[in-house]
Amino acid sequence: MPLYPEIEPYETGMLDVGDGNRVHFETCGNPYGRPAVVLHGGPGSGCTPYARRLFDPAAYRIVLLDQRGCGRSTPHASRHDTDMSVNTTAHLMADLELLRRHLGIERWLVWGVSWGSVLALRYAQTHPGVVSELVLTGVATGSNAEVELLTRGLGRVFPDAFERFRSQVPEDERGGSLAAAYSRLLESPDAEVRERAARAWTDWETAMIPAPPRSVARFEDPVFRLGFARTVTHYWGNGHFLGEGDDGGVVLRDAHLLQGIPGALVQGSLDFGNLLGIVWRLQRDWPGSELVTVGDTGHHTAAPAMAQALVAATDRYARRS
Repeated sequence: MPLYPEIEPYETGMLDVGDGNRVHFETCGNPYGRPAVVLHGGPGSGCTPYARRLFDPAAYRIVLLDQRGCGRSTPHASRHDTDMSVNTTAHLMADLELLRRHLGIERWLVWGVSWGSVLALRYAQTHPGVVSELVLTGVATGSNAEVELLTRGLGRVFPDAFERFRSQVPEDERGGSLAAAYSRLLESPDAEVRERAARAWTDWETAMIPAPPRSVARFEDPVFRLGFARTVTHYWGNGHFLGEGDDGGVVLRDAHLLQGIPGALVQGSLDFGNLLGIVWRLQRDWPGSELVTVGDTGHHTAAPAMAQALVAATDRYARRS
């Protein structure tokens, strides 16, 4: 694949961000290079070494972090006593600002995938002066329409899996927000209820990708599975903590605030998120952005063609003055 060689961090740390949370971060590549920060998906997936290879290590100072409650950050969302009320979009943006200042970075390129693209967009809209460029893939905006598509609309495409998914929710809650219903199950004091809900949620997520049920290795880790399901339903069931917005949500409504920030939207042509047309609307309303469509690829950054397009984007910005 057209990736840069594997590298190891030259610095790691745990940053105290308040509320009893410590966020794990790492930096790698060139300590004097162009700063870039990687925002992982989920919410709750955690960062992986793969993202390091999407940047030229001679040109970039690459920063990766595990957002609150996941990966190596503490406390982990899989623990029932972890307070999720202090895990919101506003908290994560504040953590990014604290980390940026801790590392002595004035401005950085922000790279985001899936949920990470939502966070990157809202961060850039809120703190435009510290974002030099955006590179986004698996693009989402955190709107209620997107959550509804992924938790109910795609039931028409995967009817058997959807029926199993919906059947785990109490009957009187099946007509409402399934994400919120699952979030309530995952906050249950009963550990067995939480475990069943986490398994059902990840089975549904797996059903929407081209693989047999339960084939995703990370979902077989009970700690990851529980922490991931609890975090993603916490966000999806609460409107991603973005507030009320017009059609398409607040991120799309405020796309004009991105003016002056160059951006690359690298999107798989088979990504289910495309069904709502949001990535095209975002590109239309964001002056200075470009949309790169990768054929025969879905919501998957590791596909060779997707990796090539993502590397091309970071290479292009590495040369930008």
